[in-house]
Amino acid sequence: MRLKSTIFCLLAGFALTALAEPEAPAFKAGPPLSMELKNAQWFDGKGFAKRGTLYVKDGKFSAQKIKKPQRSLDLAGQFLIPPLAEAHNHNLQNAWGYGRYANSYLRDGVFYAAMHCGEPKGASAARGLANQPAAPDILFVTACITSSDGQPLAQLLGDETGGAKLKLDDVADKLVLIMDNPEQVAQKWPLVAPRKTDLLKLMLSRSDSPELRADPKQQGRLGLKPDVPPAIVKRAHKDGLRVIAHVDTAADFALALQSGVDWIDHLPGYFFHDGLGAEAYRISAEQAGEAAKQRVAVVTATAAATLFRAPPETQAAIRRLQIDNLQTLKTAGVKLLLGSDVFSGNALTELRHLDGLGVLDRPALLRMATISTPQTLYPKRRLGCFEPGCEASFLLLASNPLNDLDALSRIQLRVKQGRVLTLQSP
Repeated sequence: MRLKSTIFCLLAGFALTALAEPEAPAFKAGPPLSMELKNAQWFDGKGFAKRGTLYVKDGKFSAQKIKKPQRSLDLAGQFLIPPLAEAHNHNLQNAWGYGRYANSYLRDGVFYAAMHCGEPKGASAARGLANQPAAPDILFVTACITSSDGQPLAQLLGDETGGAKLKLDDVADKLVLIMDNPEQVAQKWPLVAPRKTDLLKLMLSRSDSPELRADPKQQGRLGLKPDVPPAIVKRAHKDGLRVIAHVDTAADFALALQSGVDWIDHLPGYFFHDGLGAEAYRISAEQAGEAAKQRVAVVTATAAATLFRAPPETQAAIRRLQIDNLQTLKTAGVKLLLGSDVFSGNALTELRHLDGLGVLDRPALLRMATISTPQTLYPKRRLGCFEPGCEASFLLLASNPLNDLDALSRIQLRVKQGRVLTLQSP
């Protein structure tokens, strides 16, 4: 049986919305302060060569010297980085999950996130808790589109959590939207807007193997037919929605590019389907080059591979494939986004896993986590920077994370838009 956190969370988002109110938040935001940060050294995407005095006023960095700051700090010997961002998870997409995991995001310095495939009512409850001074800023994906034999229907209807078994009517066009042909895209498109989704996601799985649709064992485990994604993307872009494509294989990766999506979710090959080896999931140099040309970002989600039971030799093959695919994307200059898809984790989980793969150096990893990903999630905001006009959100570390990644687990100070976040007493 597949052990994937997404399955549990999709069910949780649908069935657990009405549970008790979330636990009291562990962090409190102080008032917005004017600040003088003396002897600061901050991460600029490459290292900590930038040094000097920083000023904070009205929640942003300021070029104007503040004569009587409300808070003056001498940061000599310490290191400033922007907050981290998580581009793919499910654990904050309803009040139940939010109450259990939001504090861990702030604890780990993750201030920004995208929650994928939440049920609209549950996401609405979480939206009311998020995007506050002492809370993560979250984009909610409440419009996920699959086929009538596409994932995650098998898991949802099979109910791998041990609770009451759902029926198709409980799920279809409720938890997920189902579109089997371009005509249905046109017919069902009015269902998208009421879901108030921040992003739109479509499911692709083994799109180059139409014969699998006749196999009862694959019912609910596939994805959209190849002629459907282009029709979805065209309408989504017309409505100003960015589109994420979940992919399983290299063929799905190619279809996502052909369809004109904005992000591709998962490196292909986080697990191997029966009968398929690594070559079915290997991204070609041509595909990577096309992704770079189209400026399509790829959410890594490599840590998700750890959620599947597999023999040691398969685990080793998946690891080698992840390394190869990352190297191919890196060589082509594809923008990579940090996302874990690990229900019990967050961006820090993925950052550590990527560090272990050894393809990207520490500056590249930190740049992805603190600059590329937050700026891609929120392109209209000035995040991940320390220049005048940038949001004054940052983490203070006692040691250099480029030398010791565990420095990210020892945050000395958290500031969000000029407000100091402090841990409340139990």
